[in-house]
Amino acid sequence: MNDVRLGVIGLGVRGGLAALAHRPGAGARVTAACDTDPRMAALAQDRLGRSVRTTTDHRDLLDAGLDGVLVLTPDHTHERIATDFLAAGVPVFLEKPMAITTDGCDQVLRTAHKHRTRLFVGHNMRHMPVVTAMRELIERGEIGEVKAVWCRHFVGHGGDFYFKDWHADRRNTTGLLLQKGAHDIDVIHWLAGGYSRRVNAMGALTVYGGITSRRDRDAHRMTDWLSENNWPPRTLTGLNPVVDVEDLSMMQMQLDNGVLASYQQCHYTPDYWRNYTVIGTEGRLENFGDSEGAEIRVWNRRSGYRAEADVTKPVHSPDGSHGGADPLLVDAFLRFLREGGTTVTSPVAAREAVAAGYAATVSLRDGGRPVDVPPVDAETAAYFDGGQPGSTAVGAERG
Repeated sequence: MNDVRLGVIGLGVRGGLAALAHRPGAGARVTAACDTDPRMAALAQDRLGRSVRTTTDHRDLLDAGLDGVLVLTPDHTHERIATDFLAAGVPVFLEKPMAITTDGCDQVLRTAHKHRTRLFVGHNMRHMPVVTAMRELIERGEIGEVKAVWCRHFVGHGGDFYFKDWHADRRNTTGLLLQKGAHDIDVIHWLAGGYSRRVNAMGALTVYGGITSRRDRDAHRMTDWLSENNWPPRTLTGLNPVVDVEDLSMMQMQLDNGVLASYQQCHYTPDYWRNYTVIGTEGRLENFGDSEGAEIRVWNRRSGYRAEADVTKPVHSPDGSHGGADPLLVDAFLRFLREGGTTVTSPVAAREAVAAGYAATVSLRDGGRPVDVPPVDAETAAYFDGGQPGSTAVGAERG
């Protein structure tokens, strides 16, 4: 089959997904790249070939004959860029979070539905081996019916990853409970088999707000300042000029199927990983580690404390970023681009993760009051749950 022609919008940290999708002669080719920084656009030609068309305005590529685009830009731009391409009939891979508000997500869904244009959201954690292994154990009935899910997220590189650039400004993210938490909220929903309908949260800017060393880093990328030597957290320098997002937060969720869940996030821990605990009517499971060498332990007999579990499942992570999830994610997108159908990374689920994170942030900043999470419009949900019917396969006739 001939190569599908792809564009990439945004060449920052997640720009590596474009390199994974660029497979000349093997089904996909990046033919156009856009970044508002002209230096990054020029870099695309070094990475993807001199024939790649470059621009600093994504609108230049709306009529460029692309079979699909990967939108990998900062969060606050997702809604505008995605809706522009969807309205133009260009299928979209949209990096998570879908948008920074619930309304923004709904606008993206409505646009894809209205124009019957394929939409795929980059929730790569649904392809992470440790997550898929937990889901398999749950579906196999190892712990009975799920009743509770707890997630502790230790964001060990939080100061470097999220407080030295645009992430630290709530105008660009709403907050890290949404931006960073969208992954884990989605996993919680997936493992629990439901969506949050009521949430409340607490949190604060407890460490990084007291650091007065600030600088504009528009001319730099995160890889320029990331270092294991940036420790302890209070010694960090050169934070973003605006720092108004919380570095410590926790939320509680009541799902539509009666499951109760909680999510905690800290951006100044010495270690960097996620720990999930899932409790069912016949046992519980917990992951220890979330990359190569991780294992999942299941306890399903009564006892006092014991580290040895009744079932232990080692987890192997294949090569590739995010524990091998990113290559699998790109494979899934390219397959969806050609064939359509339902996908593991559901646009409706992606919206529900943002909606829960958005409502939790509203709660956090209003004294922790409970906030209801509005569901997706039923007609829109049915369209996506049915595999986006009416969208057209692409690429088969391309030269």
